[in-house]
Amino acid sequence: MNTTASTSTPQRPRVVIAGVGFAGLYAARVLQDKPVDVLLVDQNSYHTFQPLLYQVATSLLEPEETARTIRGIFKGRNNIDFRQATITGVDWERKRVLVRSGHSIPFDYLIVGTGTIYNDFGTPGVRENSLFLKSLSEAVNIRSHILRQFERAAADPSIIEDGALNFVIVGGGPTGVEMAGSMTELFKRVLPKDFPNLDVTRARVILLEMAGHLLGPYSPSLRDYTARVLRKHGVEVRLETAVSEVTPTGVVVGDGEFIPTGTVIWSAGVRAHPMVEALDTELTRGGRVAVERNLSLPGRPFAFAAGDVAAVVGGDEGPHPQLAQVAIQQGKHAANEILRELRGRQSQPFRYRDPGSMSIISSNAGVAELSPRFGGLKLSGFLGWLGWLFIHLIYLPGHVNRVSALFNWAYSYVTSDRHARLIAPLVPSPAEVANRTERLVDDEELHEHREAVFEEVVTQGTPAAVAAAREKQRA
Repeated sequence: MNTTASTSTPQRPRVVIAGVGFAGLYAARVLQDKPVDVLLVDQNSYHTFQPLLYQVATSLLEPEETARTIRGIFKGRNNIDFRQATITGVDWERKRVLVRSGHSIPFDYLIVGTGTIYNDFGTPGVRENSLFLKSLSEAVNIRSHILRQFERAAADPSIIEDGALNFVIVGGGPTGVEMAGSMTELFKRVLPKDFPNLDVTRARVILLEMAGHLLGPYSPSLRDYTARVLRKHGVEVRLETAVSEVTPTGVVVGDGEFIPTGTVIWSAGVRAHPMVEALDTELTRGGRVAVERNLSLPGRPFAFAAGDVAAVVGGDEGPHPQLAQVAIQQGKHAANEILRELRGRQSQPFRYRDPGSMSIISSNAGVAELSPRFGGLKLSGFLGWLGWLFIHLIYLPGHVNRVSALFNWAYSYVTSDRHARLIAPLVPSPAEVANRTERLVDDEELHEHREAVFEEVVTQGTPAAVAAAREKQRA
């Protein structure tokens, strides 16, 4: 990549974009080849297409098929550069972004789009005993853990009685629904051939949802359809069931019932990335940044927040849903606000153009609900599934990724097989670093991952986890 952006001149304002999720990516695309220097900052060197992470976790796609390097995305764009770093704060007086290395990055304009992490809502044991699905490493961890559970059961079938093949998913939103449907297909269509001497039918997928329905934003008919299809495929859908505790050996639900399991996948909610706490600005529910109607921070017209971290205050739209389409549109809007100011034009409020929602349940079954501006059309079954595939292929970054994903989907559809079934060494999560009860990786692997784990702990962990990680890093 051409690095001329790193030597910007006073005549070319510098725009720093913190986080290269959907908001940051599309903001940068608006600013490419414009008379500004853009520096993208992220702790990962790649953009992750998060809607497909569940397919990595269930052996349908390889990790590299859902991600693309940031430098590769903007190759040949001379005004865009990238720096891999973890942001720790902002010096507003000097207009500098602070990073963990101790350096600072000057900016004229700032766009914050650092996304979310999962919210445990204070439920005991969630952080220590659950798996999460917000990053590539976590998706690979889930895949490896699932397959390792079957390997353990094949070696000693008696552990099935203790819940070794019980897989509990908490949260009936799109992630929980898609994960449950894909996991069940993996168990029914693929793993029986891998484990001919194991009764794979004893594996259970249990989906717990606190509300009385799945897929809250959808119409009642599509919610009912989703639950009906999941149950038809063998998912144990339990509505109006709240989790009160997660233990190393199972989950306790609201009425005191204990469900034995060695696998809890938490997808019950999200909160803004902890980095926003260092912005010294007002935060709203879920830790989201309170922004003006044009997405700028109050009193700081040169700084913007976009995507899952932003919550518009005032106006007639209120906080927007934390969806990819919102992040894409807000990222574009924030970038255009900067260009409008540079051109001396009037600021514009953000208006969300809702295209609708869609989720996939299983092969040949999906749901889609277009917004009223598109006629409010509702699709289910094969058409809903086909629409989901088409839209996700459009937004998946990179032609190679699109071709590879399409090939794997077609291969799996025709053969009922999934090729991405390698068990990889587990990368320790923040909770595992702070509360490890057993060695998950050997010393050489732990040394290799130490720095990456430390950065993840600092950005997502509790104070106790951070302290433990610092101590381990010094060791």
